[in-house]
Amino acid sequence: MKKFVFPLLICLTTTVTATNPQFEQRKTDFIDSALTHFNGNAIIFQAFRDSVVDQATLDTLLARIPTRTVADFDIVRLIRVLFLSNGEYDAQILPVLNQLPFWLNKGDITRGYWSENHMCMWMSSNWLLHEKYGNVIDENLDYRLRHYLRLKIKYGFYEYFSGNYYPFTFCGLSNLADFAQDQEIKNLATKAAQRLLKDIMVVTTDLGVYSPTTSRGFYDLYDTAYGHNHSNLTYLLTGFGPHPAELSHSGPFLATTTIDLDDVIDSWKPHIDSSFTIGHSIDSGFVINDSLTDTDRILFQWSSGTYFPPQTAQETAQLLHDSDLWDHVDFTRLKPLSFNPIEDFPQIAEDLSVASKSSVYAGQDLVVFKNNSISLCSTQNYWKGKLGYQQFPCVANLGTTAVIPSSGPATSDWDSRPRNNAHEHLPYVSQTKNVALVKYRPEEKPNWLGYLNPETSLFWNENDYDEIVLDSLWLIGKHNESYVAVKRACTDTINGVLGCEMTYGDAQSWAIVIGDSSMYGNFENFKNVIQQASHEEVWYYDTLNGESVFYAKIIVDGITIDHAWGVKEPLVGLEETNPLNNEFLLFPNPTKELVRVNLSNANLEYSTITVVNLLGEVIFQKKLNNHSTTINTAFWEKGIYLVTADTNKGRITKKLIKQ
Repeated sequence: MKKFVFPLLICLTTTVTATNPQFEQRKTDFIDSALTHFNGNAIIFQAFRDSVVDQATLDTLLARIPTRTVADFDIVRLIRVLFLSNGEYDAQILPVLNQLPFWLNKGDITRGYWSENHMCMWMSSNWLLHEKYGNVIDENLDYRLRHYLRLKIKYGFYEYFSGNYYPFTFCGLSNLADFAQDQEIKNLATKAAQRLLKDIMVVTTDLGVYSPTTSRGFYDLYDTAYGHNHSNLTYLLTGFGPHPAELSHSGPFLATTTIDLDDVIDSWKPHIDSSFTIGHSIDSGFVINDSLTDTDRILFQWSSGTYFPPQTAQETAQLLHDSDLWDHVDFTRLKPLSFNPIEDFPQIAEDLSVASKSSVYAGQDLVVFKNNSISLCSTQNYWKGKLGYQQFPCVANLGTTAVIPSSGPATSDWDSRPRNNAHEHLPYVSQTKNVALVKYRPEEKPNWLGYLNPETSLFWNENDYDEIVLDSLWLIGKHNESYVAVKRACTDTINGVLGCEMTYGDAQSWAIVIGDSSMYGNFENFKNVIQQASHEEVWYYDTLNGESVFYAKIIVDGITIDHAWGVKEPLVGLEETNPLNNEFLLFPNPTKELVRVNLSNANLEYSTITVVNLLGEVIFQKKLNNHSTTINTAFWEKGIYLVTADTNKGRITKKLIKQ
């Protein structure tokens, strides 16, 4: 498997109209179709063709901008209308835009300026209004904008592979590339736009389907293969898939751009088996953004998800305090912390590391396997065990259906999950070619951070399959000439969804394998490969490091992936130095059904055994007559328990793992 750093993949040019005739024809046909069928939503095309812009649509956009949280989504459309028309709409649009702040201002709890896509739309709009109409800008915009563009060209996009947010970022970039008067900004925006579109080409299949791993996304991105904001982009660039039935937000920007996209179009490949590094570490970010003002530097940190890790928590809290932002929708959940002294926030963030660290999505390693109509994409070793936000660490796609292992409350309505928390806890993922090992081991978190349900489940659209085979823990499916196999942690369903119960202290391993007829021939051959696969799970205690370790291995089709996940339990120190230690025997440990407790060699006068769970609840208690007993654990929840022996020679406690 080849290893690349994303910048090495990019060959970038300045703004010149593309010459690819098929692309040009698709743009023309797309515009004609949109003007015919989507007249009200096609105001950019109307301005582009020198037609009268639909007044009802324009009025709707202008009316909602002052109070809309994501007003920048509308503003970039209006900017394009302003620049494509001949001044006919200036009197309507400019008074509304001129009332707006375009960057962080004290007490503004309505808008967000710091996510990567929002940054681009706010800054690009502000700059273009300044150049064409002389609007006053803050003294830092010039430097801030150039810094942003150079950052994207060199390190890529923090919201990597995001079908939700990439299109909006492209809108801001294309406005700059097409309309900026400053030649350097124009060229930088062009290069950044080309890079973003090349990212999209990496994962787009020969059916025009885009179902990647991503740092920020929602389940509705994967519900269907087409009809999304990014679908307009993938169709126009490749011609794959059906002609869009709807006009998306980003489609008009790509269809009317003058950016040279020949290299982007030519970058699409039917086969990819590569790993990529995108972004940079938190520590590198301090150096990269050091030249910015304090406020800008912190907002750039936020744009990479670096809100509350210990390294930046104090700066974040100070800015929220100084700017009166605790009531902003992005931070209301954290408002209970606002009453703490600012200097305490690094320690608070460390104490809440289950949530404070995993919001960071810069500096990640991605693996992409694509073969014609199938793809398997994952982010490697991505904040395992910690709270998930909008991240999708592992996504498989075969043909036009997606397969996603998930954590959190199992529900048949996947879109009803909290928009900010796609996963209750993130898995460890390791991918080699078309095989991925996915392991879950949730860290506990406070109730006020969100729902507490660590069960795992599988995003699997059963109606999309021509054939489904259940073979022990393996779920094997055929979709046209594409195949997928999922090794689950159980064969259960929860609320009608394929899923497995889970408790804190427990762990599970899953695996995903994809293939198609070009790789395995017919479906029977693929099933045979899966039936010959092997998997292994082992719990053990690493006494040297004081860790409870969950080891899992998958071997399939000549590929072996294994991983040992050790956690320093809060129980370390309970196994005291005690003469009874070697005489207090629990076996087998881990156990599935029965565990034998034996203190017969200790020459005791009396002994009482008590078992408690991690919540402190007594699960079992018995006074022993012959200092040994067998405990039935078959109906216990999976997890870690404390087994205590109270004797005339003292007390000793050991850990018991129930599998």
